Amino acid sequence: MAFKKATPASKPLTKSQTIAAIAEETGLSKKEVTGVMTALTDLAYSQAACGFTLPGIGKLVIVQRKARMGRNPATGEQIKIPAKKVLKFRIAKAAKDAIGPK
Repeated sequence: MAFKKATPASKPLTKSQTIAAIAEETGLSKKEVTGVMTALTDLAYSQAACGFTLPGIGKLVIVQRKARMGRNPATGEQIKIPAKKVLKFRIAKAAKDAIGPK
């Protein structure tokens, strides 16, 4: 692939810039790339309950948070925060190595 490497001073790509770059690289139309990205997003959301992996990028994992005591910042009173499941994205080693020293 011949994507231009980003520098630390670069701004992140917007959704339309990402779609345009992928369309140019693959030869697909922007509409087709948008459809693929939408399908990938829908698939990730539907599979999130059991985890979802994007090879070379990372994976969505479910983490169980314990109940804990917190503090209301407005009043200062202590409140109980219940246990809950949260979704986290764990970055793949290859993605970490792409920005760090070799």
